[in-house]
Amino acid sequence: MAYYYNGARIVVPFTITSNEPTYHTDTISLKTQRSSYGHQRWELSFTTVLTEAEQVDGLVASILEAKTTGTMVMPQLANVVANKTISSDSVNVVTNASIGASSVILSGTSVVGKLPKGSFIKFSNHDKVYMVTSDCEFNNVSNQELNIYPNLRSDLTASAHSIKAGDLCTFIYYRDINDIQGITFIDGVLSNTGTVNLIEAV
Repeated sequence: MAYYYNGARIVVPFTITSNEPTYHTDTISLKTQRSSYGHQRWELSFTTVLTEAEQVDGLVASILEAKTTGTMVMPQLANVVANKTISSDSVNVVTNASIGASSVILSGTSVVGKLPKGSFIKFSNHDKVYMVTSDCEFNNVSNQELNIYPNLRSDLTASAHSIKAGDLCTFIYYRDINDIQGITFIDGVLSNTGTVNLIEAV
């Protein structure tokens, strides 16, 4: 499956990174203690190739985008795309879940299919992107547990919220302001805007 950034096709190398600052200290007895503040964001890094018809839009976007947020479909791993067999529109939250939860109970009645481990998803009431940490099989079972990373960032209400997967899982980002804005011409037809570094808007 091809993914696009401002209309330009994303090419490898492509990096998806989880930024969750973790700190460790050594006690006087040489025990190591590790802790995290519990905050996390996704960061993407990639290059694109622009055709001649895309060059003007690519140049303008690379300069203006540093001043605002942008939106793109969150890229999914090829194996995840191949094994996802449910429509996210049909899967709703059936039990209230609070901030900090590492799993959510979803409806499974009248749903047959699989949401595979490694899927990136969102919930309908907020923009944080989560990763599914174990396969979730829906086989007409009324309650299915969906394990997620990071822990839930917003409360979910039963019967009011659903999941967004696949093309419905959008990544809202800031472009790294350390990126150099501009365009590089490779030949008379293709050009690129250099390495693009995006950080999740959390």
